Amino acid sequence: MRFTLVDRIVELDKGQSITTVKNLSLAEEYLQDHFPGFAVMPGVLMVEAIVQSGAWLMRATEDFKYSTVLLKEAKAVKFNSFVTPGKQLVVNLKTHKWGDDECTFKATSTVDGESAVSARITLSQFNLRDKNESQAKIDEYLTGKMKELYAQVWQPPTE
Repeated sequence: MRFTLVDRIVELDKGQSITTVKNLSLAEEYLQDHFPGFAVMPGVLMVEAIVQSGAWLMRATEDFKYSTVLLKEAKAVKFNSFVTPGKQLVVNLKTHKWGDDECTFKATSTVDGESAVSARITLSQFNLRDKNESQAKIDEYLTGKMKELYAQVWQPPTE
């Protein structure tokens, strides 16, 4: 099962910051078990929404140069409120440090203007072919799929 936890990119300043939203629907299957009678988005998925937002910022900034973006480190993760069905998680990331193959972000997120989760995350970016040249076609496939999804979640403002 694939979890796409960014429904829309609402602001993007390449290399600097990104704001995304995740609309939580009662139709999401994991809510049937988390928790019966009190459906809430699992904390690990709230963090994953932050990771995916940072990955979009990296991909957009680097013009999809890398096929893979993974969480390397999460620090100072603080959960402050729940995300329940019908609510929207708004994720904001600001670049703290940008290196050649990894980036560190300060992340905050809110629900109805109230803090939901915050963290400092480091993401690593790379191509599979860097370790095994036979993986080059997989890099191309993954990059193509990410470009397709990006076109769906980001609509640049018109002037």
